[in-house]
Amino acid sequence: MVKLVVAKFGGSALGIDGVSIPLVIDRINDLKKDSKVIAVFSAPLTIQNGKKRSLTDVILEQGRNAENGEKANLDEIKACYEKILELVNAENKQDCKKTIDLFLDKAQTALDEALEKKEFVDEIRSRALAFSGEILMSHVMNYILKSNGIKSDAVSYDNWPIITDHNIESTNFLASKSRERLDKTAKLVEENQVVTIGGFIGKTLEGVTTTYERGGSDRTAADLGILFHEKYETRIDFEKDISVVSADPKIVEFGLSDVDQLSYNEARLAGMFGMKILDPIAIKEIVENGVDIPIIVTNMQKPSKITTIKRISDNNTGHPIKIVTGKENCAIFKIETSSGQRLISSLDKEKRYNEYVILSPFTKDGIEFSRILFLDGDYVKKNEKYFLAFDSLASITYNRGVITLIGDEMWRVQQVASRTSAKIGEAGLNILNMDAQEETSRIIIVIEDSGDNIKKAINAVHKEKSEINFD
Repeated sequence: MVKLVVAKFGGSALGIDGVSIPLVIDRINDLKKDSKVIAVFSAPLTIQNGKKRSLTDVILEQGRNAENGEKANLDEIKACYEKILELVNAENKQDCKKTIDLFLDKAQTALDEALEKKEFVDEIRSRALAFSGEILMSHVMNYILKSNGIKSDAVSYDNWPIITDHNIESTNFLASKSRERLDKTAKLVEENQVVTIGGFIGKTLEGVTTTYERGGSDRTAADLGILFHEKYETRIDFEKDISVVSADPKIVEFGLSDVDQLSYNEARLAGMFGMKILDPIAIKEIVENGVDIPIIVTNMQKPSKITTIKRISDNNTGHPIKIVTGKENCAIFKIETSSGQRLISSLDKEKRYNEYVILSPFTKDGIEFSRILFLDGDYVKKNEKYFLAFDSLASITYNRGVITLIGDEMWRVQQVASRTSAKIGEAGLNILNMDAQEETSRIIIVIEDSGDNIKKAINAVHKEKSEINFD
């Protein structure tokens, strides 16, 4: 069976104004030696007011300005692409410039509609983001690949293979419908060494532009893996500036260890609780579609440094506690269990929302209550009426943070719960709740989200991790 790698390059991989694109070219050249390549691109980064920003954020700001009656200005977006255009050779430069102008005209049209309607939502928002960011970048990268002698082509939005439902700003992948629209993309893959496509963007059957939530390019890579795995020996490769280590290096400076392998479950939990490995919904979609695809996280600077993510990890020789991570801005929702079951069903079937964890229940006055930890307090605030409609006497507690220990084999660790909780206490932090469940391969410690509490707790627990013995 012919090999296929779906390689995702995020904004950080591209670098500010495309400065790291030569390294991306090197990586694609390496990947195509033994595989066909589908390269998924995020929007590039730029510098705005002295700060690094994604073009996605720049467009979102322009959209908000349009809502307030200020005409959008794409000069900063154009300046970014003009710098990237320098990487295109003379033979392809004119066509590439025409493509940039065409797509930015489409983005400007969407922003002008936002100005006229005084709202930057739904398809207007999606079109502005798609045509200024991911889709445009995929076409520009196609010209850059051609300029480097690589046989490539870009997926046209007219023939987009990622079909979604009608939740326009936080859409959901429809695998069966996408397979029905896959023929033209499949032909591009057959005829080329590399095919480029924009991440994050979807399309309904009726042709409405949709977007995943932030981080959605990871989901695009997963979706393409799902669509092509039967025809090709497929793997997914997330190209990053670092492979996976035992904690966020921006939080823990010393004592980090490489994580060679993770299970789907471990990677999903790590993503949910703050580690920027990959979007946990990407793994959820792979599992829901009954697919078993190896996922590789590659350090672009040192490609030999990789982390392999498999359905079931087969490397149990390292420390069973693989990752210590944490999440700020959480909320805990306490509700009678009978009402809570209806809420969970609604979140799953109607909202298609999964960023929560069910903690251990408790009983008071003979009534069982459920505690649901939501990992995005802003989402709960925005939807308070929806939540309280299931039980008007339910309570919501905001300003909570969680520290999480992750490892499928953590049951082998002696006294892990007591020792880690003690270290958090020694760091001067008060534990508000602790939830340890062998079946879920994680320990959750809830503390107040205030100041640098989360960072202090992660550092304390990570330091203790290396001193805990295991069988």
